[in-house]
Amino acid sequence: MLGVALTAGALSPAWAEPSPGASLGKTGSSAPQPPTAAGRKAVATGGAVLAASTTGAEGMPTTAGLQRDLAALLQDKALGTLSLAVTDGATGQLLYGAGENNPATPASTTKLLTALAALELIPGDTRLATKVVKGAAPDEIVLVGGGDPTLSTLPADQVRVGGLPVDPDTAPATVAELAKRTAAALKAAGVSSVKLGFDTTMYTGPLNHPQHDAMNIASVTALMVNEARIDPKSTDEGPARVYDPAGQAAEAFAAALAAEGVAVQGKPKAGTAAAGAERLAAVESPTVARLIERLLTTSDNTLSEAMARQVAIAAQQPASFDGASAATRQTLEKLGVPTAGVVLHDGSGLHTGNQISPLVLSKVLALAAAPEHPRLRPVLTGLPIAGFTGTLLNRFGTATRAQNGIGIVRAKTGTLGGSGIYTLAGTVLDADGRALAFALMTRTTAAPDAARAAVDRVVGQLANCGCH
Repeated sequence: MLGVALTAGALSPAWAEPSPGASLGKTGSSAPQPPTAAGRKAVATGGAVLAASTTGAEGMPTTAGLQRDLAALLQDKALGTLSLAVTDGATGQLLYGAGENNPATPASTTKLLTALAALELIPGDTRLATKVVKGAAPDEIVLVGGGDPTLSTLPADQVRVGGLPVDPDTAPATVAELAKRTAAALKAAGVSSVKLGFDTTMYTGPLNHPQHDAMNIASVTALMVNEARIDPKSTDEGPARVYDPAGQAAEAFAAALAAEGVAVQGKPKAGTAAAGAERLAAVESPTVARLIERLLTTSDNTLSEAMARQVAIAAQQPASFDGASAATRQTLEKLGVPTAGVVLHDGSGLHTGNQISPLVLSKVLALAAAPEHPRLRPVLTGLPIAGFTGTLLNRFGTATRAQNGIGIVRAKTGTLGGSGIYTLAGTVLDADGRALAFALMTRTTAAPDAARAAVDRVVGQLANCGCH
């Protein structure tokens, strides 16, 4: 139940961005934890902090109460064309809706579906391996992409996520370590000079989607470093990307091998590793559960498409945009999510043709909270926290008059500014400590700041009211 899952501190992602100067650590670290509604009351009364949600009908918001308390805010013209769903977190019951069954453009809230499907099909402790295997000749080796876009060329102590350091549990694998292990294996075999090939055949289909903005996502290939950013220290979604991510990764690995005393003859060449080729070395990504948290908190498009490919592979579909979309939809159907009207073209939400209804988004959140699906919990732990982490770090402030939601709202954002699409889907505790799930989807001509502020005020009111 959401009421249990949202107890103070229980949903802090293991790598979530803390306040400036704090290190990224495991749940329960010194990073600041947002208060729950129950916690705020306990502070005021001197009582103990209890689980967030009440049980039974007592204290449950009503449709009439929600309609009354949200009515004025929903008239804001900055919301444009709005559809929404508010559900009870403990029961999944729809409490209030407006066009809740109408498919709308979800933008990055699409990532909730990608994350749910990945966690359903792939064990959360799975790690994505980048490996080096022997080639056809004694002096040939092949670098094989395993679908980990977080593989880094930076030293471990310089790696940043969201601009902040990471701990060993969440740090990405490094090219330097892979080269070190490979060089050790080669030297043990008496090899000091090699020809290098690189294999990207794990994925199929086009590298780029015609509907995607190349500034916000890399070409989707099974082998890359630093998510193909030209500046490896950049953590923004919109920096310039390299044209050939796989080629860049191979060149970086060749340079790292040379630093370990193994010369690479000529330029690395694209190729295919032989089936059953002997492995020389490998490095592994953080766990799938941690990668899911990361892609949700920072709304990472490149990582989202990588995880969508893993969904396709797990479902025995082609590891392409189309295969991943089909696999995600099939997985949702098996979980009982109503998919009528759902249209998916990608795993990141950059495609303007994606269609998801508010009710489907709320159903996904309910599944992630359900006691019978504990493996899906990173969908919730990865949600940004209003005023604290990720894409909600600078939302719900006093300027928007929605500050009641700070630390109380956890939600996935979605923006396609050029199309006037602004979405928000997540969880919130109301004034009585009852957990609610919500999804708001709007298309508007209002300025981006005005549109987001209007959405934040609606959700902030859910945190402020009992709505009886």
